[in-house]
Amino acid sequence: MEMKKRINLELRNRAPEEVTELVLDNCLCVNGEIEGLNDTFKELEFLSMANVELSSLARLPSLNKLRKLELSDNIISGGLEVLAEKCPNLTYLNLSGNKIKDLSTVEALMEMTMMKMKRKMKLVHLKDMRRRRRKRRKKMRMKMKQAQNWERAKRKWASHI
Repeated sequence: MEMKKRINLELRNRAPEEVTELVLDNCLCVNGEIEGLNDTFKELEFLSMANVELSSLARLPSLNKLRKLELSDNIISGGLEVLAEKCPNLTYLNLSGNKIKDLSTVEALMEMTMMKMKRKMKLVHLKDMRRRRRKRRKKMRMKMKQAQNWERAKRKWASHI
């Protein structure tokens, strides 16, 4: 069965905007490219295209909410940088059984994950700095109170003598 027909079957009388999961395993894609999948699948969070003889991700639409992508047992050998720009929230990717021969093909994905990690680290770092500032302020206030109390105590003793 072709990919377009399979997508229509999987929709089950729903609008593409309503679909959150789409399983297209074992269907055929023409010329090794994605067909029938477009930008109207805005809510898609899980997409499985295992064993569909996919060789290129060039026609992958922008899927901003996509978190899991299953691409195992295809003939993909490169062009993975498309994932970094079209699927920015991707957290799970299965590329097993493809024709990827060296790590340079996966470098774009590595950069994408590193950028995400840096963003998260910055946020954590800023939160941590705010906490540290609060603690420092509290310590300074305590020291100031202690110093004031010490000065008062000195004056009392001095006045008694």
